[in-house]
Amino acid sequence: MTSAGERPEGCVRIAAVGDVHLDKDALGRFRPALERLPEMADVLLLAGDLTRHGTAGEARCVAKEFGGLPVPVVAVLGNHDYHCDQVEEVTEILDDAGVEVLECASTVIDCGGVRLGVAGAKGFGGGFAGRCVTAFGEPQTKAFVQYTQTVADALGVALRELDCDVRVALTHYSPVKDTLVGEHLEIYPFLGSYLLAQAIDSAPTALAVHGHAHAGTERGRTPGGVRVRNVAHPVIKQAYAVYQLSGPPPGEPAA
Repeated sequence: MTSAGERPEGCVRIAAVGDVHLDKDALGRFRPALERLPEMADVLLLAGDLTRHGTAGEARCVAKEFGGLPVPVVAVLGNHDYHCDQVEEVTEILDDAGVEVLECASTVIDCGGVRLGVAGAKGFGGGFAGRCVTAFGEPQTKAFVQYTQTVADALGVALRELDCDVRVALTHYSPVKDTLVGEHLEIYPFLGSYLLAQAIDSAPTALAVHGHAHAGTERGRTPGGVRVRNVAHPVIKQAYAVYQLSGPPPGEPAA
């Protein structure tokens, strides 16, 4: 996987960004670069926290900024997008603008003959192996861990059931601590969970993309060797980052 410009035959170029936190004051910030997307990428992935507070008005700003683009756009929501309890309305506004929102679901996109499968889920927290919350004690603690487990299990199913050439996992929360380096250790449990990495490693996933960790690091890897990229806007410091993935050799079935 390398950064991409012109797409070689049999490859797919993925643009990704998260944590754009749009409202009316930030409208138009990304659009000039987005208009050049077809030169750079075949698809755009949005890794959550698309709004500041999750209101319908802010969702309309996201729809205006990221809707009607000349490449497919696939998104997950983030914790900010849930804040005002308008998730259904936010999702409907984005879907109407052509932004496909995934939550424990998947989609397949034809990218120049390469079938790109994207499985998406917001994810949740809990921490990482050896330093994680466990389902023990108060019901609130058990519910916290069980929610993450439920989401991770559903993400794993969505990845494994994809019929495609190349699989990508799209989450808001991080599956690994590698991409959290730079954040305060005390908040790691609220930035991601190793359960998401287990789900990603349960399928032949080529790339995992997430946001959420504004002070984190771009590059990481799951225990199973899947490349992980933190594409939070404060981390990549550009309208989007582009990653290039190779499909299977001609005549060979996908994994």
